[in-house]
Parts: sequence; C-alpha cells; structure tokens
Amino acid sequence: MSETRPDSEQPTTGSADPTPAPEEPPTGNETAAGDEATAGGETTTAEKPEPTLLEQMGGLSGLVYSAVPVASFVLVNSFAGLAPAIWAALGVAVLITVIRVVRKEPIQPAVSGFFGVAIAAFIAYRTGDARGFFLFGIWASLLYGGAFLLSVLARWPLAGVIWSYLNGTGMSWRKDKRSRRAYDVATLVWVVVFGARFVVQRWLYEENLTGWLGFAKIAMGYPLFGLALLVTIWAVRNAERRRKELDAVAAETTVSDDEIERRLRQKYANPVEGG
Repeated sequence: MSETRPDSEQPTTGSADPTPAPEEPPTGNETAAGDEATAGGETTTAEKPEPTLLEQMGGLSGLVYSAVPVASFVLVNSFAGLAPAIWAALGVAVLITVIRVVRKEPIQPAVSGFFGVAIAAFIAYRTGDARGFFLFGIWASLLYGGAFLLSVLARWPLAGVIWSYLNGTGMSWRKDKRSRRAYDVATLVWVVVFGARFVVQRWLYEENLTGWLGFAKIAMGYPLFGLALLVTIWAVRNAERRRKELDAVAAETTVSDDEIERRLRQKYANPVEGG
C-alpha cells in the first residue's frame, strides 16, 4: 500500500523558474535614439569655429559701409558743392545705421562710423573746404601711430594690451620675452599703417587733391587694417603657443617636486631593517 505524501511535500506544478530571464537586446529604434542623443551631445559641446579675418573686419558689408559715406561725399562735392556733399555723407551714414538695426547686425560699428562721418562733416563745414572732411582722419592717424610707437618703447605694446583686454586673457605674456617681441612686431606694423596714412593723405591734402584724398582714405582703410590685423593674429597665436609651453614646463616641475617629496617621506617612514 503506497503512502500518500502530505500536500506540503507534493511537487508543485507551474512554479516560477528561479533563473532570471535574459534581457532583451535593444531594438533598432532605441539604438538609433541613443546614437542621436550622443550626436546631439557632441554637437552642443563642439567648439565654435574661430571667426575669419573678413568676419572680424565686419564682413563684406563692413567694407562697403565704411566706403560709401566717403565716396558719396567726394562724388556729390565734385558736381554739387560742399553743402550737398556734407548732407549726402550724413544721410548715407544714417541710412547705414538704420539698415544695420533692421538687419539686427552689430550696431557699434555703425554708431562709430556715424560719429566719425559727423565729426568730419562738421570740420568741413567749419573750414568751408571739402578737404576738411579728411582732416580728422589725417591727424587721428598721426596720434594713433605715436601712441603705438610709445607703447613699444615702454614695453607695453598696444597690440597685445588691446587684444588681451578685449578677450580677457590677462597680461601674463609680458613676462615672456618671445611673446612680448611678437606683440612688438605687430604693434610696429600698426605704426607703419598709421604713419603711411598720415604721410600720404597729408601730402594729398596739401596738394588740394580732394578726389585722390577720398580714394586714398578708402584704399588705405580696410586693406591696410586687414594686413595689420593678420600680423596681430600671428602674434596672438605665438603668445598662446608660448603660454602653453611654459605651462607644460611648470607642470612637469611641480610633478617632479612632488615625486621627490613622496620618496623622501617613504624613505624616512620605512627605515632599513637592522639599521
């Protein structure tokens, strides 16, 4: 006669398997979503490309905007006289400012250009001579050139000082001779640019060549400015490269000192046995 097992000892049917079920691999949609999230993260953290030289000068519109008021003044003065030429230059300057505001472009260059034209127009009106429109720029070039030259002699080259101030990078480059020498070169190029503007335009002023004076102001404006800016960018990159080299040397020196201190502590903390 067979024994009947108690219910507690009876095998249970349909019991759960203690082995965990394997996880399902991610679907194609989930993988694609993860890839898109990663790509999106890389896009948001990617560094912005450095502005080109033309962009730093205001782009093609900046080149045009700087030349139009001067060209308008010279053109109108040649066939209508001084007073219409003054109003034409001022009107064009105001129009350029409005266009920049409407197009949501940087307003600071337009405002500076407007005040420059206004000052030039006022001088021309007060002198009663069309050449007076260019007097402010002529003497400003001499003033700027002298200031840049004095800054080199004082070992505070303005090319480096102005760039560092605008970008908030500090003046640590002055402690390195090679960096300071690079900024000296860039500053001296600015001295040559301002000096050339003064000499040429002053000569044209004395010769009463108003048309050629306007041409020289345009031709010696952005083109020479771009040349000097290129040399300044070269000096900036040179100074940045030197700063990284000096930082690397300083880091190696710090690591070496720490290593020496660690070894000395280990030596005296674990005296040789039997000593």
